[in-house]
Amino acid sequence: MTVRLTTALAALLFFSGCGIHTTPFRDKHGAGIPNSVATMTDVVVGGITQRLWFRGLDVRNPAIVLLHGGPGASETALFRHYNADLERSFLMVYWEQRATGRSYHDNIPPETMTIDRFVRDLDEVVEIVRRRFQKNRVVLLGHSWGTAIGIRYAARFPEKVAAYVGVSQVADMREGERLSYEFARSAAARRGNRSATKALARIGAPPHTVDEMLTSRKWVGRFGGSFHGDLSTGKLIWAALRTDEANLIDLIKFGQGNRFSLKHLWNEFREFDADNRLTSFRAPIFFLLGRHDWQVPATLAERYFEKIDAPQKRLVWFEQSAHNPPFEEPALFNRTLIGLLEPGARRSKTSEAGS
Repeated sequence: MTVRLTTALAALLFFSGCGIHTTPFRDKHGAGIPNSVATMTDVVVGGITQRLWFRGLDVRNPAIVLLHGGPGASETALFRHYNADLERSFLMVYWEQRATGRSYHDNIPPETMTIDRFVRDLDEVVEIVRRRFQKNRVVLLGHSWGTAIGIRYAARFPEKVAAYVGVSQVADMREGERLSYEFARSAAARRGNRSATKALARIGAPPHTVDEMLTSRKWVGRFGGSFHGDLSTGKLIWAALRTDEANLIDLIKFGQGNRFSLKHLWNEFREFDADNRLTSFRAPIFFLLGRHDWQVPATLAERYFEKIDAPQKRLVWFEQSAHNPPFEEPALFNRTLIGLLEPGARRSKTSEAGS
């Protein structure tokens, strides 16, 4: 998804100012809560400056590193708006990946935009969390594109991963793009939507260029394969802008970073195949899937899940969600994640205390 700013929006930006912050945790008397953390910082990761947020009621809680979707689509403000309750049970690490949001810079070398480079960036982020907060392992929470980074990292660095959670997990991207396109084409024919039928016929079946993929995604979204209920991209944008962590500058950077990331990552990402290559893990594996997801078809994630060998694994369906369970069913998502992770998290905390 790309964002085009109108002249009016640019004028609004001029008056909006650049200041953003993240609100500290305070008790009922307004005093700071001991052991809490609420900070955003810029760190050099993989040779470029990248933005991190650390938020948690108690830094002694297990750490979750959020791997947002896209590529190039920051979800920090969305998780802050819809899923802030997680910060009461976990130390949340919000990372704007290379070329995303406040981590977007116009001098990022295009040749560094590879999945392997993102995995190595993630390892540097994990090491920052481990050192700063004395953690042996972290939980990885990936959404959509972020699951490609996360599942590969979980296989490569199992000693650093307490658990892996894949939300809208990618499995076989080539087959997923085909099914996504066929979903849109069938829905268009069933509904007699001539505009969609013509647009989809014009681009043809995958493999798609970035612009062709965005056309396919547009109609998948229109026909309920991205959002099952009344949520929309527009509503997500306004939800993000109502948080302390984002303003109109972030909207501009979203558009810039998203387009740059898609341009340089799409050809590799569309060939991503975990289904046949990443099936053995030493950490617990959890998949959280929207029943109506046709943007990244959940049926393929379910098939992939059955192949996985892990010490513990569980698949949870979100019956009222498509591609975005954290924002479509936030209360259920928060309860589910806490329920999945807290027993293992307690064991991890005990182990760390005795090490």
